[in-house]
Amino acid sequence: MTKGKVYLVGAGPGDPKLITVYGMECIQQADVILYDRLVNDELLKYAKADVELIFCGKQPGKHHIIQEQIHELLIEKATEGKVVTRLKGGDPCIFGRVGEEAEILAANGIPYEIVPGITSGIAAPAYAGIPVTHRDYASSFAIVTGHGRGEKEQVELNWPALAQGIDTIAFYMGIGNLNYICTRLIENGKSPDTKAAIIQWGTTARQKTVTGNLKNIEERTLQAGIAHPAIILVGDVVGVREKLSWFQEEEVKLAVGRGRE
Repeated sequence: MTKGKVYLVGAGPGDPKLITVYGMECIQQADVILYDRLVNDELLKYAKADVELIFCGKQPGKHHIIQEQIHELLIEKATEGKVVTRLKGGDPCIFGRVGEEAEILAANGIPYEIVPGITSGIAAPAYAGIPVTHRDYASSFAIVTGHGRGEKEQVELNWPALAQGIDTIAFYMGIGNLNYICTRLIENGKSPDTKAAIIQWGTTARQKTVTGNLKNIEERTLQAGIAHPAIILVGDVVGVREKLSWFQEEEVKLAVGRGRE
């Protein structure tokens, strides 16, 4: 039997219009689509009428289908000669485990392509009126996983390098570790007055943004009821939001007045 092909596709940050043209073509031609929780359901409406849809969504602490099962499904469906689109939120190469999936496909001799997408760490700030680089404020930018913590015996980040060497930092999956992130940055040399923003459901109609600094951003986030999924953005470029905010998003109301200045 002729083997099919797998497309590992980035669906973009949330707004369905932000998927690439090639990404949309992969949805339209797929016999099977394995999609994640943060993929906008609107994109699935462009699939063929007889497409097989498989939800692979993961929530913090709750995995609908574990990664090994996803690997097995990719191999199984492609071996049946089907065109498979593995649809991931944002860009598949940014904390999307695409390396693991591509590796298993290569090991089994299954043809595949990686189709980049727009990542939320750049797109969500853009929709919040914050360019992650700016000639006056930021000449360096880092994308960092936010859910690892040293005391949990997970990989520890190079906090001194982040705090002292990077102008703008985007933390993914870190809202539950916000206090830890702010504390570690300050301990390693980042000014407590460094501006910060939390952007929830970036690029969608549900987008909310809270701004502050490393001292008060956690308090303001709690007051606003911001939760996952959200991007944490740290850097003085956050200040340009006051001038560049353009996207109509949900109004943020703090539950207990304003946070500490």
